[in-house]
Amino acid sequence: MNDPVAIILAAGKSKRMKSETPKVLHEILGRPMVEYVLDAARQAGAKRIVVVVGHKAEVVEEALKHHDDVEFALQTEQLGTGHAVMMCRDALADHDGPVLVLTGDAPLLKGTSLAALLQELRDNNAVCVVGTATTEANEGLGRIVRDSDGNFLRIVEHKDASPEELEIEEINTGCFAYDSKALFEALTEVRPENKQGELYLTDCAEILRNKGRTVVAAQRLTIEEAMGVNTQDQLAEVARVMQSDA
Repeated sequence: MNDPVAIILAAGKSKRMKSETPKVLHEILGRPMVEYVLDAARQAGAKRIVVVVGHKAEVVEEALKHHDDVEFALQTEQLGTGHAVMMCRDALADHDGPVLVLTGDAPLLKGTSLAALLQELRDNNAVCVVGTATTEANEGLGRIVRDSDGNFLRIVEHKDASPEELEIEEINTGCFAYDSKALFEALTEVRPENKQGELYLTDCAEILRNKGRTVVAAQRLTIEEAMGVNTQDQLAEVARVMQSDA
């Protein structure tokens, strides 16, 4: 199996940060938060990292260009996470192997957890592993829907969830391990059939499962690792966690 590649989504604007600085460049303990995600990807074995840029792309590229293993893919329109990943297709056309898909605003990610997702991909001969965690504080988070035997069925976003699905405490962390060919094949079939009118990356797992491919939902992350930073308060909270762990 080829070395894994990491795709890091860093194109969003995030109005809730109330700042002109691109979200992923807000600093925690003196470093842009996205650099912690780069570290985790490398620790999991990624030798190439493709950062998807969009909002203030040139600023993000300037901040990260000194990393020799980082390249960039441009998302000119914010059409959803699936569209963002599709912007990497040309860059990864020659890659036949595992791909980690991560968000650039989750600086508490651990390389060991991401390595565990890759191990699940190998051990199960799967084309997709969804990294999950459990929490009662699931407001706004995508839910993991399983069948009666515990097998993965789909991810349902909070805004699209039924009352029963809203009760589910197992959530999508936004971290995935994919077979690269299967990922880009599935992305061509994603449609914006949701309340946001966006192309959801999360639909790929269900598309592949419906094709009879092996898709695994693996609870390999803690809810702290999945903590995305969308506000200044959350930025301060992550900094407190990092300081207490130091």
